[in-house]
Amino acid sequence: MGSVFEAIKSRSSTRGYTDEKLTDDEIKSIVLAGLHAPTATNRQEIRISVVDGSNPVLAELDEEKNKAFGKGRPGAANFYYGAPTVFILSAEESFKWSRLDAGIAVQNMALEAEELGLGSVIIGCIEGAMWGEKREYFDKAFKIPEGYRFEIALAVGHKAVTKEPHTFNESEMVYYI
Repeated sequence: MGSVFEAIKSRSSTRGYTDEKLTDDEIKSIVLAGLHAPTATNRQEIRISVVDGSNPVLAELDEEKNKAFGKGRPGAANFYYGAPTVFILSAEESFKWSRLDAGIAVQNMALEAEELGLGSVIIGCIEGAMWGEKREYFDKAFKIPEGYRFEIALAVGHKAVTKEPHTFNESEMVYYI
């Protein structure tokens, strides 16, 4: 097992994947990383839908996203960049802290993917489509429970492209008081 800080430092968004599928063990490990995330008041309201990248509903979602949000990055095949697995996180719509809890869970999952030597990209751009006029259809397709809503997604796969982690200027971004 590697250092958590090493995974944090080395992780960057992956926007290109090979066709190699994730193993059941890799999927399970990433899901468990999300489920181990803390939630406000220990609500444990996060639900995770594991979607095969070849599922035709993802293409429908991409088309709807393009209507609601506009086209993605030039050259991108779709919003999940052809990843073989997409994790859709949903949470209780009425719970004040669901968005924050989903963000914590997806970060755990992205770091676990990095630890496993996989690439990932955190996805929010489908929100307009997931909450739009086809919401009921997508909720059913992704098994989002009643009273829950999409919060965030994560695409994961074997890297076909690499990117250096971002740099930053600590002296401009951190205030010690």
